[in-house]
Amino acid sequence: MLASNIHPKVVQERLGHSSIAITMDIYSHLMPNMQGEAAAAVDGVMRAAIKKRTDDVG
Repeated sequence: MLASNIHPKVVQERLGHSSIAITMDIYSHLMPNMQGEAAAAVDGVMRAAIKKRTDDVG
């Protein structure tokens, strides 16, 4: 489910774990691209914000 981009909270509830931390502790190692994808998403947001600010000022 995590590899299919289903939100971890939904995965936690489906598996019956008492906390999302348990789910992520057990299964996040199966998602080696998670850090790279997060970095790319943050990069995209930051670039869009910088571009918007530049467009607004310039």
